[in-house]
Amino acid sequence: MLSLSNRIFLGLVCSLTFLTGIAVFLPQGSMVKGQSLPASRPVIALVSAVAVFIIYGGLGWLGLFLSRKLGFKEIWAPDVSNRQRFIIPMMAGGAAGIFMIAADAVLSRLHGLGPLPHPLFPTSIVASATAGIGEEIVFRLFFISFWVWLISAVILKNRWQSQVFWAVSVISAMAFAFGHLPSILMLYGFRDFGAMPPALLVELILLNGVIGITCAYFMRKYGFLGAVGVHFWADIVWHVIYGLF
Repeated sequence: MLSLSNRIFLGLVCSLTFLTGIAVFLPQGSMVKGQSLPASRPVIALVSAVAVFIIYGGLGWLGLFLSRKLGFKEIWAPDVSNRQRFIIPMMAGGAAGIFMIAADAVLSRLHGLGPLPHPLFPTSIVASATAGIGEEIVFRLFFISFWVWLISAVILKNRWQSQVFWAVSVISAMAFAFGHLPSILMLYGFRDFGAMPPALLVELILLNGVIGITCAYFMRKYGFLGAVGVHFWADIVWHVIYGLF
């Protein structure tokens, strides 16, 4: 029988799978305006959902396995209170979202392209949930657990785990930031990365870097639900609330 933590993780992956399928039918905005779809929406939804379940589920299970070998907090650790598991990540995510709004207000003046775009409402709510679960599975649960295990446990023979964790967390945050570059190129119509204003690149790295480092800290301290909570609530403030204005 699956443990409580495993059942919760399976529930998160199933939720991610369902929301990925639902998102296909929601308004997509300028990113797909004028573009023809390669297949019908039900087919795209089904294929996307199956791919997400297999890929994210597989990476997540491997990340869970390795995180346990490293001694990271379980998803539902008995020594973590519900306040630490839900309320504190919500407050931290809200604060991170407010920081992102303030940084965008300053840096958008420097690159002259205006505020960063947001998904249309109510797509923004679904996007916040899928990003909070899916991106945390890839960039925190899998990426950090795998590289910390490989470097600290295998190569360094269980030494310097804390130092390796923070180094890998920074790399994960940078990978998370640069993973958003293709969508930025598409949204603004840049032909290549060199056409991007430096201030826009700085904003992309700063905003996503802050989220990445904060989520890494919460995952290690309070478990994976803490990282998901921080990311989700940051996106709710940033994409949903701020996006409405």
